Amino acid sequence: MLSHSAHMIALGFGSGLSKIMPGTFGTLFGWLSFHVLTLRWPEVFSTTNWWIIIVAGFFVGVWACDKTGRDLGVADHGSMVWDEVIAIWLVMLFITPADLWTQFYAFLIFRFFDMVKPPPINYFDRRFKGGMGVMFDDIVAAFFTLLVFAIWRTI
Repeated sequence: MLSHSAHMIALGFGSGLSKIMPGTFGTLFGWLSFHVLTLRWPEVFSTTNWWIIIVAGFFVGVWACDKTGRDLGVADHGSMVWDEVIAIWLVMLFITPADLWTQFYAFLIFRFFDMVKPPPINYFDRRFKGGMGVMFDDIVAAFFTLLVFAIWRTI
């Protein structure tokens, strides 16, 4: 992880090194970091700045996951969790302000879509390769999570 900055990012600053469910731990890291940073420094981690961070983080993630995947010899290695971090930040940005239970439900729904990869998420997972492939299917999973929330809030 420490041999290159891309590895540090792709592995979610170590959260992807969990022996069990690294994607879940990466998502937890993303949720916790969003929550802590927003509460601790709200003037820095404003909605506008979160948008900039997420968009920049996506493109940095494409590079980092591509480099790390090539170095590991596995294009979408399970320890690469930056895609989960960026995707859960996006989900949290859209549902905030929300209580912790609502955030927890968002976490669970996102993990469902990310793990099961129902259509069309599985299409994008198969179609795009390299760093873009790693990152993009999680953005689609985040979109479906937000779609569930939009439907849920209108009922």
